[in-house]
Amino acid sequence: MPLQPKRTVSELKELRALTGNADGAQRVAFTPTWIAARDFLKSKLEGLPVETTQDQAGNLWITLRGESDQELWIGGHLDSVPNGGWLDGCLNVLAGLEVLRRISKEYNGKPPLTVRLVDWADEEGARFGRSLFGSSAVSGFFDPEDLKQRTDKDGLRLEDVVKAHGIDLNTALEAGQAKAKAAAYLELHIEQGPVLEALGLPLGVVLGTKGVERHGIVFHGQEAHSGSTPMRARRDALGAAAKLSLEIREIAKQHSDAVCTVGSVKTFPGIVTAVVGRCEMTLDQRDLDAKVLGGMLQAAKSASEKFALEEGCTVQWNKIWSIEPIPFHPHLIELCDQAILETCSVSHKLPSGPLHDAAEIARVGIPTVMMFVQSLRGISHNKIEDTLEQHLELCVTAFDKLASKTLDWLQKP
Repeated sequence: MPLQPKRTVSELKELRALTGNADGAQRVAFTPTWIAARDFLKSKLEGLPVETTQDQAGNLWITLRGESDQELWIGGHLDSVPNGGWLDGCLNVLAGLEVLRRISKEYNGKPPLTVRLVDWADEEGARFGRSLFGSSAVSGFFDPEDLKQRTDKDGLRLEDVVKAHGIDLNTALEAGQAKAKAAAYLELHIEQGPVLEALGLPLGVVLGTKGVERHGIVFHGQEAHSGSTPMRARRDALGAAAKLSLEIREIAKQHSDAVCTVGSVKTFPGIVTAVVGRCEMTLDQRDLDAKVLGGMLQAAKSASEKFALEEGCTVQWNKIWSIEPIPFHPHLIELCDQAILETCSVSHKLPSGPLHDAAEIARVGIPTVMMFVQSLRGISHNKIEDTLEQHLELCVTAFDKLASKTLDWLQKP
């Protein structure tokens, strides 16, 4: 049973038909459609000498026992956002399944190391706003008490919903026991951005995931009548926020891969006849270099104070969330680069702006790398998400080469 990349494409289409509709993929975690996707995956295991288990955090493990207890992990996620793309997450899992088939055949069901394919539970966090649910339980960056307070849009408690799927938040961290035997982790993913397409390249090596600084910023000015208040007398909170919104773009442009985004702006009282007295905005900043990220945050804070003063306002910052930059393993990056070069003769190294389960695994010291395949139009989390079939086949081939190279590397003294 040699590697069959076309079979992966066919299975991806089967899964799309089973778990999607005219609006896109509907594999939201902890829903019947998500369970249908997992049942589909299990149905493809017939004839493979594997064990299938679910851990305390709801992660689904497919294990091919090897001569050694040392483990190579290959991971991804079947869950999607509502009205999502047909490849986001599930490509990782189904390509990993094809690699597992090839390894099983080559070694007559007994590879030199144990190989485990994992479908991480709720990578997207679409229903309860907590991304990387299952992988963070394994890494240990998981707070059960915080999660107990979360509800979905219908008011259903996360704690109750996951319990129906065999998950007890009080014991979910026990899933972390698995990492004791993990020797390396590999993940394939669509890029979800425009870089590879702009370069005309099908595949890329991911250097790591960018760190994130996410803050809420509030400018306080003075509400006043829009008709009777002269321009020079105004204390316009929106004026200060607007200046900062433009400035953070210039801050990001000073660095090659940095991004800064104002994603939300709210004004109060929010009526056409009043100067804005209070303006709330959100700021998301990302870079792979911790020093760059810290510098951008300080630059934004300094700019906010300057613009507040100019507009006669005050400014307050509130931290929403942050995560440090997480670089991937240098040797695995080189092995990934080699695998891509052997497959399509040209490669490119780039950081990932979005977070992935790979970040949770890498941050606890397990050697990790990701491979990207080009996304058409750079679009993801949308029903028009797509990748050329020939590129999908190339990524399965290259990912399989990466797995082989990693197995060889792990066996060396």
